[in-house]
Amino acid sequence: MPLKSGMAEKIPLVLVPGTLCNEVAWAPQARALSDIADPEIADLRGQASLSEMAATILQKAPPVFALAGHSMGGRIALEIVDQAPERVSRLALLDTGTHPVAEGEPARRAKNVDVVATDGLAAFAEPWVRAILPPYRLEGIELVAAVRGMILSFDTSDFQAQSTAMLGRRDLAPILKSIECPTLVLCGEDDTYSPPNQHRSIAAEIADARLVIVPRCGHMAPMERSDAVSAALRDWLLSQ
Repeated sequence: MPLKSGMAEKIPLVLVPGTLCNEVAWAPQARALSDIADPEIADLRGQASLSEMAATILQKAPPVFALAGHSMGGRIALEIVDQAPERVSRLALLDTGTHPVAEGEPARRAKNVDVVATDGLAAFAEPWVRAILPPYRLEGIELVAAVRGMILSFDTSDFQAQSTAMLGRRDLAPILKSIECPTLVLCGEDDTYSPPNQHRSIAAEIADARLVIVPRCGHMAPMERSDAVSAALRDWLLSQ
């Protein structure tokens, strides 16, 4: 979407949400960056493979675009970079990881799938909210309600598909050294699900990556500290 005559065109920007997340997770950034970017928020429903999700996003995305992924969306972003590096002008990885399936993870995910199949997503939503938000965020009624509502907007088949996708993920670390575009690696200081040291290791593998650790923030950085995240993304989009 071009700006007024005589001004530069807006930057095409694709925002990829994480597990059981949708446009709500990225809404603050979509609003805050709309003066310089033309954001599109990916819809991950209906697919059970991270590489397939990446391919679908590429089919719908502009020819060249800036790309930001949060949590599982960060892994999808790396799959996109691997599939079509020439189309990604900038990359931002938020509260994410690159490691393959960990020991004991299949059993844990299978248990969660069984719980959801038996008792519905509400049974998963409560412990999951407490796992991804730091204790001091649980007092924020609006934030907790927004995260819970986002989870409950999905259905059991979505959860099963995304669980299958995460269990089928590969080790993405080898991709990092090949990244040549301006890259932001961002993490909440109190993210225990995808901790800061994990992001320090990711940033160290990418040439000239900028690392931002957001203070007093957990895993849901785009929602918890929306202003700080939007500011970091603005700097990233405008950097040379």
